[in-house]
This record gives sequence, structure tokens and C-alpha cells, in this order.
Amino acid sequence: MRLDKFLCKSTELTRSEAVASIEAAEVSVNGEVVTDSAVQVHENNNITLNGQVLTARASRYIMVHKPLNTLSSNVDGDYPSVMNCLDMEKVCDLHIAGRLDADTTGLVLITDDGRWSFNIINPKYHCEKVYRVSLRDPITADIAQKFARGMQLQGEASLTRPAKLEELEPKEVLLTITEGRYHQVKRMFAAVGNRVNALHRQQIGDVTLDIDVGRWRHLTAAEINSFSDN
Repeated sequence: MRLDKFLCKSTELTRSEAVASIEAAEVSVNGEVVTDSAVQVHENNNITLNGQVLTARASRYIMVHKPLNTLSSNVDGDYPSVMNCLDMEKVCDLHIAGRLDADTTGLVLITDDGRWSFNIINPKYHCEKVYRVSLRDPITADIAQKFARGMQLQGEASLTRPAKLEELEPKEVLLTITEGRYHQVKRMFAAVGNRVNALHRQQIGDVTLDIDVGRWRHLTAAEINSFSDN
């Protein structure tokens, strides 16, 4: 992680205070003074602030049930941030592992462990995301095959990865994808002449949403470790 982030995770300093301490040559990494706050460090490094050895707090792994019309961001904008659902300290140190559009509800994973979230969002790890999709029109019999083969989206050079489509009702399906292109689910259905009316993410990997709208909980050890083997 970045050195300034490590300081925030191991002290009560704000990000700006951490940067100021680093630039003032108050921080050493493995015995060498470092003045660049963007330097990448590991928690196993010997990192000191004014001679005091620092130890990072344990990482946090959180599930949130994202409400409608909230932003997958750390700050409010046109809509409130989903981070407002969290009643805990140092929310500013957390980031979202796989964003959702403002009009999409459901499972959001939040952490301060960048290596862990990388396993979720990087397409090469094929982490499955399951969405419940409500559509304007009934699906046709050939849609599942088209999604399974991969689709050419407008403005994209490559096909989408194979996706699994399961019909629940004529206008409601479960869609499983392993990547997260810009507005991907909406664009996939638009490509076959349909329109998404409502979108809800109910599962990421082996983690299934099991809390009410606007609520959050810490992930279990098994849920956390399920992404470490991707």
C-alpha cells in the first residue's frame, strides 16, 4: 500500500497530516528516510514515525446492501454516498471493491485491503458477479446462447466474456458475469434490443447478500478467504 495510507492505518493521522509528516522527513522505511508519500510499502516492512515503530491495524472487510440512488464513492455527489451506511470510524480509509451505478441496488464489498479487492475487480481472476435483472421486454429463446458466446458491445474492441443467463420470469433473469465493463449489464441487453428497468447485485464470488437494504456487516473469515484463492 502507499506509505501515506499505511500511516493512516497505523496512527490517528489524517491523510493530509500523514503526507506532511512524510514530506518533513519524519518517516523511515527499513532504516531509510522516505519523503515520497506514494512509495509502496508492505505491512512487514519496518516503518517508523519519529523513531516509533508503527503497526497497521487489522484490515476491514465489509458487506453493504446498497440502496437505490446512492453513489459508489467515498463522498456525496448528485446522490449520497453508500459510505453513509457505515457507522464506524475512519470510513475515509475504505474503498469499494466493485462499484455499482447509482440506480443499481445490492451487494457492495468495502475494504481497506487493496490486494484483496484487486482479486475481486481484476477480470483475469474470473470472479463471478450475479445480478437480478428486471427487463422491459420478455427475453427470447436465443438470448442465453448469445450471452454464453460473448457479445460485441458498441465501442468495444473485444467480445464480453461468456455470461450465464437464467430465466426466472419472462421479464426477470439472473445474469452471471466475470468482468465489470462500463454499464455492462445494461449494454448487453441493449445490444439485443431490450432494456434494463431494474438491476440488483445479489452475489460476488461465494459471498451472497443476506442483510436488509442500507445495512452492513463484517464478512466472516471464510468469506474473506474465499477471494484469496482466485
